[in-house]
Amino acid sequence: MDQAMEQTPQQTTDPGGRVVQISVSDGGVPKQPVATAHVTAAGIVGDRQRNLKYHGGPDRALCLWSLEVIEALQQESHPIALGSAGENVTLAGLDWASLAPGSQIQLGTEVQVEITDYAAPCQTIMHGFSDRRFSRISQTHYPGSSRLYARVLREGILHPSDRAVVVG
Repeated sequence: MDQAMEQTPQQTTDPGGRVVQISVSDGGVPKQPVATAHVTAAGIVGDRQRNLKYHGGPDRALCLWSLEVIEALQQESHPIALGSAGENVTLAGLDWASLAPGSQIQLGTEVQVEITDYAAPCQTIMHGFSDRRFSRISQTHYPGSSRLYARVLREGILHPSDRAVVVG
């Protein structure tokens, strides 16, 4: 048997996911979808946060959330929608519950981010919950359902449908 036949190609068990929506606002929620985004160390160009004590800054440049979590909340009869909880980037196809501070995600071909913290829910998003209990997405009370804050390690252009792959 020659060497080429003896080698087994590496199989990847995590094919990654994709960017579903990129959302921005002039401050507050809901954030509205955009067709493309220029991602910098400060966040997405054109996006603004009202309360810089809790949002924004280099360690909270982006707020990420999972389409699967949003869909599960919708199945529980919560009127939550993409962008309504203040997330900038909605992702699908990742093992959301396994992501934690220190995890790194490659978004598209240019942007790379590192998770820095779980985003604590606040009363400004209570409209997205049928019982107004926004704590439903608290990492403390419901692990794996929280939005995630991220710092930008590599800047670039991002589009919906770009791949999203956990790289570290």
